[in-house]
Amino acid sequence: QVHLVESGGGSVQSGGSLRLSCAASGSSFSIDAMGWYRQAPGLQRELVASITRSEITYVTDSLKGRFTISRDNAKNTVYLQMNSLKPEDSAVYYCYTFDEITNRIDFGRGTQVTVSS
Repeated sequence: QVHLVESGGGSVQSGGSLRLSCAASGSSFSIDAMGWYRQAPGLQRELVASITRSEITYVTDSLKGRFTISRDNAKNTVYLQMNSLKPEDSAVYYCYTFDEITNRIDFGRGTQVTVSS
């Protein structure tokens, strides 16, 4: 089983930046994709961004230009750089991993991001 530890959330004013990190440990040798979902109160969880081991990236269209995903395979860590933050970006951000052998998806416990206007 993969253990995910997220960090970097917090409170910031509109227009500010945050960098989220997520380190994977445990049965992490066969992780392919890593990425982030977010969930705001009363809304469904939505995919924010993902990156494969070969560093093919995806960022949801509405966040392109503000959010960037990157990865350090040696550290089994994925990062989400969030710039020009808006109040509507406020949510709990969940790291996830996809195991290419088991097809298992694991989620972290989430980190809160709050953007004030």
